[in-house]
Amino acid sequence: MKVTMRKITAYGIFACVLGLAALLVLLDKKEFSENENRYLAKMPAFTWEAVRSGDYMDGVNDYLADHFPLRDAFVGAKTAVLKALGKREINGIFLVDDGSLIEDYSAPENTERIGRIFKSFAEKLDGKAEVHLMLVPTAVYVNSDKLPANAPVRNQMDTARRLYEMTGIAPIDCSNMLMQSRDEGEVYYRTDHHWTTFGAYVGYKAFCEEMGFEAEALENWDAEVVTQDFFGTLYSKANDYSLDGDRITIYTRSDDCLSVNYTDTGVVTDSLYNLEYLKKKDKYSLFLDNLHPLIEITNENAQSDRTLVLVKDSYANSMVPFLAHHYERIYVFDTRYYKKGVAAFVEGLDCEVDVVLLYNMNTIDGDLGVGGVY
Repeated sequence: MKVTMRKITAYGIFACVLGLAALLVLLDKKEFSENENRYLAKMPAFTWEAVRSGDYMDGVNDYLADHFPLRDAFVGAKTAVLKALGKREINGIFLVDDGSLIEDYSAPENTERIGRIFKSFAEKLDGKAEVHLMLVPTAVYVNSDKLPANAPVRNQMDTARRLYEMTGIAPIDCSNMLMQSRDEGEVYYRTDHHWTTFGAYVGYKAFCEEMGFEAEALENWDAEVVTQDFFGTLYSKANDYSLDGDRITIYTRSDDCLSVNYTDTGVVTDSLYNLEYLKKKDKYSLFLDNLHPLIEITNENAQSDRTLVLVKDSYANSMVPFLAHHYERIYVFDTRYYKKGVAAFVEGLDCEVDVVLLYNMNTIDGDLGVGGVY
């Protein structure tokens, strides 16, 4: 009997291994994972040099891990087991009791370099434009009271204040306003690292306060919930498939007359939103059509004739619709892709201009675009 059970177990394991191997060979291979929002590893090219160095086997291991049959199901099951065992931090993501996910904040390594770059940028534009710096805290700071007990907390705004001091650039600090607005609505998505459009509105109010505009009340915009099943980057990192999706709300004004020029593609539209992204997992990219080196926005009915140069990361994308109501022209730069130098662009303008650098504190340390601001 023991021998029979051992044989059955062995045959069963063999059948499972054989079946998974067959699926690995037969199933179509995806180049891009919608769930993880990243490109999957490709089978490495075979060379003797790659074999000798070990790079080939490392590449094979990455390929097998990325294309393992039923990978998402296994990863989700692992997260469910860890949660059941009381685990409250997975892949640098804190699992919060209210069903939200909060990304940890790693100790920054490039603060001195970033400070020197921003300071040089502001000095280069001295006499041409006053530069402002807006460093946005993320949920790990604003919602720190939600973190699991004994979770390590590093104060993002200590680093932000250090950058403000190092650069000598006029700050736009929205941290206190974000914390004071938590009872009015969710300021960060539960499954994503970005602030919500309400959070972006709070940031817009801090912006207006510093830049001399009167912020419009939120009810003066037309609100539209465009989806309730947005699953963001933190969802993909934590792999907690039991969570509900987030709601995305967009805001428009009928009295604005917009022209939005995506200079790299030549597309010109009258909307700051591309709702085609609602068909994809990466729904946050509906704001400003995801990634572009330079976007030129004009509003014929703007509340002023002022011009804004905005150097930014993706946090700014959901705040621009509020800013566009006030500026006749906005130039939006993503310096990860714009390589001609923002300072040279500003120097070539024949009008007075506001210049704002806007980055969130959780990704600025590794943002490759920081080095391209001038």
